[in-house]
Amino acid sequence: MIMEKKRHPKFSVPNFGLKTRKRVKDRWRMPRGIDSKKRVKKKELGASPSIGYKNSPEIRHARPDGAFEVLVHNEAEMLAAVKAKDGRAVRFAHALSSRKRALLQNTADKNGIRIVNRI
Repeated sequence: MIMEKKRHPKFSVPNFGLKTRKRVKDRWRMPRGIDSKKRVKKKELGASPSIGYKNSPEIRHARPDGAFEVLVHNEAEMLAAVKAKDGRAVRFAHALSSRKRALLQNTADKNGIRIVNRI
């Protein structure tokens, strides 16, 4: 089941000016100036992040395919994800060795668990 999350506009840097400027990275910073029209929420200056863009709790941290990720560090955590059987996806921790990763991949393949960052 694929869950449809809310879409939101791109939140640009306040008072950035021209869209063709490349020296200012595309990221969000809270407008704090006393004369800032973006802080006063003038419509023509673009949207600002607000609580209304939040997704419902059922789909908040879901992947686009509808699965929820579980971070796995060891075999006990992998077996707990296997036991849950509710369409979860497994993401291996960054610090796993290649030997442990291969062992956990075999366990996941036997039990039909999807791995997000497979080697």
